Amino acid sequence: MSPLNIQPLSPLDGRYRAQVAALGEHLSEAGLNRARIQVEVEWLIHLTDHELFGSRRLNPEQLRQLRQLVTEFGDDDIADLARREAVTRHDVKAVEYLVRDKLADLGLTEIAELTHFACTSEDINNLAYAITIRAAVRDAWMPKAHSVVDALRQQALALRDVPMLAHTHGQPATPTTMGKELAVVVHRLELLLATVDEVEYRGKFSGATGTFSAHLAADPDHDWISASRDFVTSLGLTWNPLTTQIESHDWQAQLYQRISHVGRVLHNLCTDVWSYISMGYFRQIPQEGATGSSTMPHKINPIRFENAEANLELASALLDSLAATLVTSRLQRDLTDSTTQRNIGVALGHSLLALDNIEKGLGEIAIDEAALGRDLDANWEVLGEAIQTVIRAEVTAGRSSIADPYALLKQLTRGHRVGADELRQFIDGLDIGAEAKSRLRELTPWTYVGAASQLVDFVESDTAS
Repeated sequence: MSPLNIQPLSPLDGRYRAQVAALGEHLSEAGLNRARIQVEVEWLIHLTDHELFGSRRLNPEQLRQLRQLVTEFGDDDIADLARREAVTRHDVKAVEYLVRDKLADLGLTEIAELTHFACTSEDINNLAYAITIRAAVRDAWMPKAHSVVDALRQQALALRDVPMLAHTHGQPATPTTMGKELAVVVHRLELLLATVDEVEYRGKFSGATGTFSAHLAADPDHDWISASRDFVTSLGLTWNPLTTQIESHDWQAQLYQRISHVGRVLHNLCTDVWSYISMGYFRQIPQEGATGSSTMPHKINPIRFENAEANLELASALLDSLAATLVTSRLQRDLTDSTTQRNIGVALGHSLLALDNIEKGLGEIAIDEAALGRDLDANWEVLGEAIQTVIRAEVTAGRSSIADPYALLKQLTRGHRVGADELRQFIDGLDIGAEAKSRLRELTPWTYVGAASQLVDFVESDTAS
């Protein structure tokens, strides 16, 4: 076989493996199989705890040994499962056979027939996916997302008082501060991450068509509905009582849509920071040994934000597709969800890779206050909004008789460059009160930022909430 044939097909498993490896612990095939074994083992323990069908409660040492099948799941078990699946052509059946053989090794053959008892494969799979997705989001994706928000928050706080010409429709607009603009993103992300945290990870455990038919055939007197609820919740999941053969995956769709929404806000951040770099508002800090262009030695390219932008687009495309596909299933079951769910790690991987690049990118830029100052000084006409608004207030208070303040300022500023001297001369000639005139004369593009700095306080309160 050519060496090329054994190389990773996905860049997430090749070029970017180190940046997304934390997800592999949970969302790889091995991670899924470990969770499947966990579900099979815990169901065995649940059945023996209730001494069903003449079984006896396991002693502490037996419980420890059984649970070690999960905690010590490793390369030998992965290879063993691969060999079994090559014969069974069924991944969950391979897991069941492995557990049964492990029971024999532990001297627990008498409970072997309780392995996978009354279960359909989806009973095992839906719980295993819920366990692994929850762990991947909470242990890998969410911490990195919060790291990005924290990095943004620190930038927002540090730059809260740095005035900046705003651009609406790409044109000069009322000034703001760089800190306030970054704080907007922090606030949006905090609210959205809270909605990701609120998602309930649901599970079903009710047999081939969600009716407990096999359970009741085996023991019509046992309260299998309560047993199902107790078992699912014992895994830290929310019990879903009404399903077909499959858990309906609505929680998954909700989760992926919310993570995709986070990604779209981050995508907007990336394109904005890229634009600020292009405008000279941020300068990039040269990295030792790095090359920006194979031919232009001067180049420092905003590759962190470009990489993140592209990976966020891939992540959203996959997450949106997962959300759309997983909520439908023909009649009581089809297998469209089976192959689709194998790509959850890919979707979250592209998102995690983007987060990593954004975090690193934010550490490789610095504000250029001189560049911001030059743009502000070149656009005194943005004070037209302030002047016409003050005139309106003066007219209302009876201290001015100017007929149409907006039209007056439009005539002066629209499509024209107006300098400081020209603007102050215009203010001196206005029919307004002396106090208002004095306030307007003191106003500059640097100081016309309203409550921008004060608004940044809200991202500090986000930290406590």
